[in-house]
Amino acid sequence: MSHLKLTYFDIQGGRAEPARLAMHIGNIAFEDYRFAFADFAQVRQSTPFGQVPTLEVDGVQVTQSDAITRYAGKLAGLYPVDAFQALLCDEVLDAVEDINAKLGSTFGMTGDALKAARTALVDGPIPLYLRWLQTQLQAHGAEYFADHRLTIADLKVFGYVRGLNSGRLDHIPTDLVESVAPQLNVHMRRIAQTPAVAQYYAKFEA
Repeated sequence: MSHLKLTYFDIQGGRAEPARLAMHIGNIAFEDYRFAFADFAQVRQSTPFGQVPTLEVDGVQVTQSDAITRYAGKLAGLYPVDAFQALLCDEVLDAVEDINAKLGSTFGMTGDALKAARTALVDGPIPLYLRWLQTQLQAHGAEYFADHRLTIADLKVFGYVRGLNSGRLDHIPTDLVESVAPQLNVHMRRIAQTPAVAQYYAKFEA
């Protein structure tokens, strides 16, 4: 078995969360290396693009969060084998990454600039993507996004919705998801109740 080391911030959520969850669900052994925000300046010097997450596979460093998530999903049996179902899964991953990037561009802003940027997202792009995700969920059976079972697409959306609802994002209303795409909250709660997912988060509450 390969030695896996996943490097990311010491937080619940973010771009590494789907891979963390997938490997936990699949009982895949990995080193979950977490670091404080204060250490990011040092950590980023060891990455080619100054970004995290990174995954080391037997010492070979891999970047790009969705590539890492797909790899984890394949190891854990949470990525479709069927080419079309894999396409549906990938479509959701990429859509969430698109809107993640828009939100990510506001980090580092403060004061009125942050408020204006986040308000613009709340007034346009975020609801657009949320409604599209809800439509995709409903179109494929209303429980899962692809393959009629839990996949990394569900884990990616779960993490994103959980983040929007968290209250940790200034100027992002905590009822935004509920107001524009309530089925995504239903989906989020369903994934949270999956035994392996509930077990994963329970360890942070102990």
